[in-house]
Amino acid sequence: MTEQKTPLVEMKDISIAFGGIHAVEKASVDLYPGEVVALLGHNGAGKSTLIKILSGAYRRDSGDIMINGETADIRNPRDAKEYGIETIYQTLAVADNVDAAANLYLGRELKTPWGTLDDVAMEAKAREVMGRLNPNFKRFKEPVKALSGGQRQSVAIARAILFNARILIMDEPTAALGPQETAQVGELIKQLKAEGIGIFLISHDIHDVFDLADRVFVMKNGQVVGHARTQDVTKDEVLGMIIMGKCPPGATPGPGAIKG
Repeated sequence: MTEQKTPLVEMKDISIAFGGIHAVEKASVDLYPGEVVALLGHNGAGKSTLIKILSGAYRRDSGDIMINGETADIRNPRDAKEYGIETIYQTLAVADNVDAAANLYLGRELKTPWGTLDDVAMEAKAREVMGRLNPNFKRFKEPVKALSGGQRQSVAIARAILFNARILIMDEPTAALGPQETAQVGELIKQLKAEGIGIFLISHDIHDVFDLADRVFVMKNGQVVGHARTQDVTKDEVLGMIIMGKCPPGATPGPGAIKG
């Protein structure tokens, strides 16, 4: 994981202001292949804004983004996809009235030589990808609205990796899910890690974070308070970083850390 020298993603000294107010100020985060990095902080801390810069939704005012050690020019979501970056939002953005295969190829449908939709090829590929990701998924013929929350999350993740995403941004992936479905999403994330995919996880659930993440970055008032491996800090220490901006001994302080 972090033994590899070149990060999958490195964001260095990223800043962006809206109307003169710094939403993110000189924030630096990194992510390695097969790693889950959680971004934590109160609403308005800057974590979502930072990640929207990576996904191409916002353009940074300053700072550098490196993908696999090379400078990346990300100006819009299309650019982000070219770099293998996919975002799975809390709302999932799946089409409820069509099945899993149609969702996987939404906007990128396969056509037959006669110009009609190639439903057979799309379903075959959907079965292949879902089989790799979630072997228990069998409901290929049903509209997505009939699926459970965990199964819908499977479809959203499969759509991202179908088109060779190497970097996933997951926004509150277990929000509004029950314990069984939360566990299912956890298994999906472990499978993605095993395939070398790097994941930025935005979550308010500190228990989820300690179950799923290898490292945490905490933001407060647009700045990084600090970062640490989850095994080197306690939940209470991370809460202290979120609430007070206090960096514990097991963490590396950032520019937003309270001194002393």
